[in-house]
Amino acid sequence: MKIHNTTGGRIFDGANYVFLTLIGIVTLLPFVYVVAGSFATEVEITQRPFFVWPNHISFDSYAYIFSTPAFTRALITTVLVTAVGTAVQLLLTVTMAYPLSKRALPGRRLILNLVVFAMVFSGGMIPTFLLVKDLGLLNNYWALILPAAINPFSLIIIKNFFQELPQELEESAKMDGATEVGVLWRILLPLSKPVLATFALFYAVGIWNDFMSPLLYLNDNSMWTLQMYLRQVTAASDLIGSGQQVDPNFIPPTQGVKFAVIVVATLPILVFYPFLQKHFAKGMLIGSVKG
Repeated sequence: MKIHNTTGGRIFDGANYVFLTLIGIVTLLPFVYVVAGSFATEVEITQRPFFVWPNHISFDSYAYIFSTPAFTRALITTVLVTAVGTAVQLLLTVTMAYPLSKRALPGRRLILNLVVFAMVFSGGMIPTFLLVKDLGLLNNYWALILPAAINPFSLIIIKNFFQELPQELEESAKMDGATEVGVLWRILLPLSKPVLATFALFYAVGIWNDFMSPLLYLNDNSMWTLQMYLRQVTAASDLIGSGQQVDPNFIPPTQGVKFAVIVVATLPILVFYPFLQKHFAKGMLIGSVKG
């Protein structure tokens, strides 16, 4: 049956569209300004308080940061830590969620209660730092990955998803001689792409944007990630020790460099998100109903 909207309903819908469009524009404009500023000259950035398109396009900021070994090293480090960390965290989460999805597992209820407790109460910054220190992980990239290797919320959602899959699939696979690992790898994981893609994105964004962990655990500036480098660029008037000879007549546009680093730090997430977006909404809802 077709529902005919009333005049008041159409006015309400129109007002909603206008309001949400304005909110979207207000949210998008600062990023547009940062992107435009990264391609502008220092003079234009100084003289024009706000613009969405530079009068003269300049690539000096990007040329400068990509010619700086410190930036290149931080970018490569962040990419590698994000890739390895996402794989490790997803692997550990899945391998813990699968056995917890078995109702016959001894001690399952106690473990789930501890997971929920960990989701509500965290250890805190100082105890976590002392633990990382005692494990000998200071100035080690594993300190950026292992302390948050299993997210309780992600674990519960993936566990619930495994529970909702038909038991007949596992039973038929075991009748064909498949082991528990074989059932997980060949049967369950191919059916879990939406939820795995969703939490892979969550893990990757969390590691990529992580600023506090490198600040606490990495004392060697040669090991800094992109977020630490971005902090240094935005906090200081000049870029720190690149160790490279630069033309003395070339003066880097300070504000433009800040904008360029922000764009480079944000762009990878924006690029990869559309490829996972089709799984995102479905993955967030799957497994979130049953306990």
